[in-house]
Amino acid sequence: MASADRATPLRLGSIAPNFQAETTNGPIDLHEYIGDKWLVFFSHPEDYTPVCTTELGEFARLEPEFTKRGVKLLGLSANTIGSHEGWIKDIKDVTGSQVSFPIVGDKERKIAYLYDMLDYQDTTNVDEKGIAFTIRSVFVVDPKKVIRTILSYPASTGRNSAEVLRIVDSLQTGDKNKVTTPVNWVPGDDVIVHPSVKGEEATKLFPNLRAVKPYLRFTPLPNA
Repeated sequence: MASADRATPLRLGSIAPNFQAETTNGPIDLHEYIGDKWLVFFSHPEDYTPVCTTELGEFARLEPEFTKRGVKLLGLSANTIGSHEGWIKDIKDVTGSQVSFPIVGDKERKIAYLYDMLDYQDTTNVDEKGIAFTIRSVFVVDPKKVIRTILSYPASTGRNSAEVLRIVDSLQTGDKNKVTTPVNWVPGDDVIVHPSVKGEEATKLFPNLRAVKPYLRFTPLPNA
């Protein structure tokens, strides 16, 4: 198991700290698990809790969409593997979706501390041992093991799984096409030509480029 100590906080562009852990699908090494895929790694405060149950069911329902995009899912909850296994049955009963991706067992919060998945705002949000519950963190990690997105939701608020999928689409589209995505973008919408792409290169790459301002240039993607 990786140490919970970190010299510097995690930032976008940081390498995702590696760890070894037990999961509902057996032991994993995080970096080996990622391999050459993308990863969405997300945490839950506790097993058998109402919001978490709905979230895991929805991520399980959307797993085929993540798989199409070369994305692996990995959950974490601050309970034992045995507890997770029983909870997975409840999730199927409630949502109709079978959780097949691994859920990390992190009863001692070692990985939660490693990834700073903790609630420091509400000091009463602790378990019977006085240990802070994990918040709803989301990390999107690329195949180079680089953290590309960090989201943090309070324990009381269920996250938007469709937004996580949209973020993956945006990142992959940007990496492939030298573009950025505007507000509320979804696949098929026009994108923004990256400011680093200038002059003839921009018009060659994007013949349908539409300049609204010198710094704001929209274009449909050729293969959209």
